[in-house]
Amino acid sequence: MNTIFIFGLGAGDIDQLPLGIYRQLKTASPLFLRTKEHPVVQALIDEGVSATSFDELYQTYETFEEVYEAIVRVLLDKAQTSDVYYAVPGHPLVAEKTVQLLLEVEQKQQCRVVVSGGQSFLDPLFAAVKIDPIEGFQLLDATSFQQEEWQLTNHVVFCQVYDSFIASEVKLTLMEQLPDDYPVYVVTAAGTVAEKVIQVPLYELDRVTELNNLTSVYVPPVKEEKWLYHRFEKLRHVIATLRGPNGCPWDRKQTHESLKKYLLEEAYELFDAIDMQDDDGIIEELGDVLLQVMLHAQIGEDEGLFSIFDVIKGITEKMIRRHPHVFGDIEVQNAEEVLQNWQLIKEKEKQDRSVSLLDQVPKSLSSLLKAYEFQAKAAKVGFDWDDVKPMWEKVEEEMQEFKQELLQGHQDVKKQMNEFGDLLFALVNIARYYKINPEEALQATNMKFYRRFSYIEEQVKTRGLRMEALSLQELDQWWEEAKEKGL
Repeated sequence: MNTIFIFGLGAGDIDQLPLGIYRQLKTASPLFLRTKEHPVVQALIDEGVSATSFDELYQTYETFEEVYEAIVRVLLDKAQTSDVYYAVPGHPLVAEKTVQLLLEVEQKQQCRVVVSGGQSFLDPLFAAVKIDPIEGFQLLDATSFQQEEWQLTNHVVFCQVYDSFIASEVKLTLMEQLPDDYPVYVVTAAGTVAEKVIQVPLYELDRVTELNNLTSVYVPPVKEEKWLYHRFEKLRHVIATLRGPNGCPWDRKQTHESLKKYLLEEAYELFDAIDMQDDDGIIEELGDVLLQVMLHAQIGEDEGLFSIFDVIKGITEKMIRRHPHVFGDIEVQNAEEVLQNWQLIKEKEKQDRSVSLLDQVPKSLSSLLKAYEFQAKAAKVGFDWDDVKPMWEKVEEEMQEFKQELLQGHQDVKKQMNEFGDLLFALVNIARYYKINPEEALQATNMKFYRRFSYIEEQVKTRGLRMEALSLQELDQWWEEAKEKGL
């Protein structure tokens, strides 16, 4: 089995190249270069070293991933007949994707790989921007990093900022979390005689004229607390502080039981914001709901039972488990099949958790929603009408029984309440048949009543009248006006 020898060209000029690697490069044949755009390469050529560059592949393929895969294919093909020598900028094991791909190939026993070091660009870069990485440091690939990978409180270096397009992508991503004028540093050819360090405001990052394969971008750690308010870890710290020894007396004494009513209130306030299509209100109310989740999770952590990470892990596992058509190999044709699969998986998960099928319905639901869910559960096992006609007949039957009870000479309030409940239950069945959520329907009617009654109050007030002094017929005129105005 032939060997691919990989050399690091270091971060600077040829004078910084280790003597052993220099001697091997002088005699290496065939020698391939990921790129000839490096200070050492021209010096080697001047000394008579012959090498083949892969620079043309960058023009052939649209993505860096395709370029790197093409390079590996060429090297593997050459290694079928002889040993191969391959040189890359910096250290081969620092921010060098082709080397990682070659190491994966070695694990498949398709070739042998030997890595020889070279100075990484990191040491001279640390010196250029005068930082100590022990304070917290991240090295990110500018061509592929994800925003959630970035830790704002660390020293961060983006490598492979080849051109203004990549710089623009980095800039736009960072500007989602940092002020436009946040200072960043563009470092080119660190550790060489051509070293340059330029400080620019973030919004000008892609306007720097000198960007090449020796360019990195350094982002100093965020120190301003207010710039961290959007981060999950900051919220978690705030909640832990409120519940801590020197925190808020009110927050410290809360329990799961005492917070129940607040979670319900915040959920309904969110419903209101959604109904009013108030985006700012939705943001605020979602925050209030999230606050309740964080408080419950912190109580669990304080008691040594669970933490917010257990909550996140549980829901993440559930979403992956219940979406095999996204995260697995199950195929679905439409949303209906998605719901069928979801229900089957859910029922399998909960089959050992309850005595009755109806026990799966949360006890804390409103009575209206609970009726809806009870009926839906029963329908799934066949306890339901196939047609709406007998449902309407049931509504009429319950209406008559309610009326008859009201007309009785004696006043049995409990029985009247039961008959009225039967009527509501029958109406919920109608709503379910027509795929109407009864809770949302009643909420919409409540809001409609609120708007129209508020209109009546406004008309009475502008005329200097008292509502109590007006007849229902007079008030009803303004109600009809409100209807005509679409309120």
